Amino acid sequence: MGKVNLSRRRLLAETATLFAGSVAAPFVARAQSPQFTYKYANNLTDTHPMNIRAREMAAAIKQETDGAFDLQIFPSSQLGSDTDTLSQIRSGGVEFFTLSGLILSTFVPVASINGMGFAFADYGTVWKAMDGELGAYVRAQIAKTGQILALEKIWDNGFRQTTTSTKPIVTPDDFKGMKLRVPVSPLWTSMFKAFDAAPASINFNEVYSALQTKIVDGQENPLAIISTAKLYEVQKYCSLTNHMWDGFWFLANRVAWERLPDNIRSIVARNVNDAGIKERDDVAKLNATLQQDLAAKGLVFNKPDPAPFRDKLRSAGFYTEWKGKYGDEAWAILEKSVGKLA
Repeated sequence: MGKVNLSRRRLLAETATLFAGSVAAPFVARAQSPQFTYKYANNLTDTHPMNIRAREMAAAIKQETDGAFDLQIFPSSQLGSDTDTLSQIRSGGVEFFTLSGLILSTFVPVASINGMGFAFADYGTVWKAMDGELGAYVRAQIAKTGQILALEKIWDNGFRQTTTSTKPIVTPDDFKGMKLRVPVSPLWTSMFKAFDAAPASINFNEVYSALQTKIVDGQENPLAIISTAKLYEVQKYCSLTNHMWDGFWFLANRVAWERLPDNIRSIVARNVNDAGIKERDDVAKLNATLQQDLAAKGLVFNKPDPAPFRDKLRSAGFYTEWKGKYGDEAWAILEKSVGKLA
């Protein structure tokens, strides 16, 4: 009798296990085939810290969602130029896109405020502003479009430096008449016109060839991009102007974002923001060693005094013009972070 009871108990236990397995099976089947496959586009090379951290992030999201969410990464403008991809994320053709606020400003004007010329003295000032009131204000304006939204942590592109093939930039007068590639954004064009340069708006995927063929004399970008895009091969001088700080908002198509269940959305958001913080550290470490590496590759460095450049922008009416464009509220938030500009 004892043996029969034991056998019955074992049979009941096995049946319960089998039943539990059959209940869980549909979830397991879905996990093996992703419920959500989203595209993430960016304009940086595969070796840039952004894409290294993005690959880690995608793997972590896939694991934490049991395979339900698959993030496919498209670096190096594979899905189109910045302006093309901005159109795609607005329409839903791409679900995620990291874009400089300065280029996003063609759609959300205030998004370029973090790139105000010679405004941020150092990274401490940048992160206090962008993780605080200024960043929150910009994200709210992005959300008001109804088409896209920005996740909480902005990724680092770095302070921008000026490279040229003709001469170093030592004073504001050195910009006079210089053909300089700038991104497709009014703020850049406006600033370099204030320095009497001849700015040319060219998408990043065309920069190397524009420098190589001398369509332009120079360009400006953070050291990490100057390195990973091998711009040192077609430039001679690098002036550490630190003229703008630039970051990448991690943008999501609103409809695609709201389609995600709450639990998956929270996993994606947390991993994206964590990856952004790690990428900031990576860029900081990279910048610490890049000057030496780039000098060894032939770039000649100099560090100009920022004060005359700021004075030139002030006297040219640049700050007053942009205060008018951004509005008093946004400008007051900016000056609360960086001090008086206009």
